[in-house]
Amino acid sequence: MSSSEPALRRNDPYAWVDEAAADIWETAREAVENGDAARISDEAVAQLMTAALKLYVAKTDGEERTFRPIVGRGDEALCPTETLSACSEILRAMRLGPMELALWYRRRPDEQ
Repeated sequence: MSSSEPALRRNDPYAWVDEAAADIWETAREAVENGDAARISDEAVAQLMTAALKLYVAKTDGEERTFRPIVGRGDEALCPTETLSACSEILRAMRLGPMELALWYRRRPDEQ
């Protein structure tokens, strides 16, 4: 963090997550591009995915707002296949299916 950031943010015990997230994103992107994704353990990926999902839901439900959950625009960071593959496996891991997803699907507050 730069010294120009407010003292309050520097003393925030969660502030390090912002920098770590940027580092993890860059490292993951490089690992995929270089064909080295297998070098990152399944457990690490599951922990990152679970943490990201928990934080996203806590922020969107708790703050009654939504924000784009992926980096980039359109399919810069994720292609439709990657997105649907991950969604399908998350549903499968929770023993849920497309019907449950349809029941929970909601319009974003900014689309109403």
